[in-house]
Amino acid sequence: EKMRITPDLVLCAPQFTNPLREREIKLRAFKIPAIENLGATQDQFDTVDLSDNEIRKLENFPLLRRVKTLLLSNNLIFRIGEDLNDSLPALHTLMLANNNILNLQDLLP
Repeated sequence: EKMRITPDLVLCAPQFTNPLREREIKLRAFKIPAIENLGATQDQFDTVDLSDNEIRKLENFPLLRRVKTLLLSNNLIFRIGEDLNDSLPALHTLMLANNNILNLQDLLP
């Protein structure tokens, strides 16, 4: 059954300090089809783990000034939204292993 990112899911998801001493929220393996409602995280995390879901497009992020790392391996991503650097100004690490990106042109808005 597909899950949506809801405030309840954010509240119940594992939240911890990772080995890099960054605050991380784990939203892995929920079969999430789209990015939505991440404003519910209240920008409290450095790392957001959305690996092992069914996300197709990297878009629809609210302004999250704190997020430095997005873990998105094992999704269905084929496109990255053009506003990603506006929404996630501190982002420096984007893990996209095993997605549907065929070539770098696909990443351009």
